[in-house]
Amino acid sequence: MRRVLAAFKIALRALFRNKTRAFLTMLGIICGVAAVITTVSLGQGAKAQIEAQIASLGQNVIQVGSGSVTRGGIHTGWGSAGTLTIEDAEAIQREIPGVVGVSPEVRTSGQVAAGNANWFTQALGESADYFSIRQWPVALGEPFTEQDVRSVNKVAVIGATVADQLYPGEDPIGKVIRIRNAPFIVVGVLASKGFNMFGQDQDDVVVIPYTSAMKRLLGQTSLRSIIVQAAGPEIIALTQQQITELLRQRHRITPDRDDDFTVRTQQEIAERATEASETMRNLLAGVAAVSLIVGGIGIMNIMLVSVTERTREIGIRMAVGARGRDVMLQFLIEAVTLSAIGGALGILAGVGASKWLTYSQGWPTATPLGWILISVCCSAVVGILFGFYPARKASQLDPIEALRYE
Repeated sequence: MRRVLAAFKIALRALFRNKTRAFLTMLGIICGVAAVITTVSLGQGAKAQIEAQIASLGQNVIQVGSGSVTRGGIHTGWGSAGTLTIEDAEAIQREIPGVVGVSPEVRTSGQVAAGNANWFTQALGESADYFSIRQWPVALGEPFTEQDVRSVNKVAVIGATVADQLYPGEDPIGKVIRIRNAPFIVVGVLASKGFNMFGQDQDDVVVIPYTSAMKRLLGQTSLRSIIVQAAGPEIIALTQQQITELLRQRHRITPDRDDDFTVRTQQEIAERATEASETMRNLLAGVAAVSLIVGGIGIMNIMLVSVTERTREIGIRMAVGARGRDVMLQFLIEAVTLSAIGGALGILAGVGASKWLTYSQGWPTATPLGWILISVCCSAVVGILFGFYPARKASQLDPIEALRYE
């Protein structure tokens, strides 16, 4: 242990004799570690933001979409085939024990008007369960009820953006909003949720009973999708399987045919949403890792130069009793010290850059402790790997030849 401490002191003295060269050598490690920390922080922040926005859609949610059916060689997508019905939604709620909420869904978009004001928005036809499934409280008034759904009442709950555009500075409760020239009474205003992960304003919406949307606006009998809420996260997979089996049975789909619907869980939606950000994060982290390798090559190059410059010093040490492993340990400690200090400075630079991006640009960042530890370990490994060869070369010098070196 005493020998290691002595070698460490000698290594520090040697590095401080050439501060500028030591700093320039560490610069590659600093840049590499800082780049890794910054890119990982950006990726983790984006992932956390996406997961939070997915969670804002509700807890334990399963989405059943019409589509995924091949006809005449054409594969139709989500919501395009019109293969779901109100009876399917009622069967899911009635026959699957783990389901606590169901909302049949239809969608349309168009101009809505109130007095002299008008606004282009989307209208959602939903059930009374929609607000509890989405965990979307009503800030003013109250949501429509199941009785409104059964009676095909022309009532509407509007988003905060629609309320601001059509009723600026006014209380919209009890007032008339015209959707496709059909009058609806505003019974509630939703609490503001802001923008989602795709940059869409979630508050720019009008929610009406799905029966009213189908009969009074669209004149259709099929559903675009069905939103289902399971009782808990532990039964989501089972509930998804039961929904699939039930709908295949109801739609008389034989084992050799594909589903004419799609069942997705909240976790699957989150995974698809984060795929692009994770790919970009991994790509940038790979580029940053190359910087670490370049920094390691720089350390090896400088250590080789240092061995050449200090050949006479090495010869003197060996002449007074130092063994080859002592010399190798000294140069190896110098290389590890360079990379460790560079790694520490790189971590500080990476965390600082992440904080700056959050403060100045508003980008979400999150620096996981695990990646900081990985960066420290990588710096030490780089020092050992790229410092071993110069250290070994120094330890194999012939003392007599070293003393003659000028």
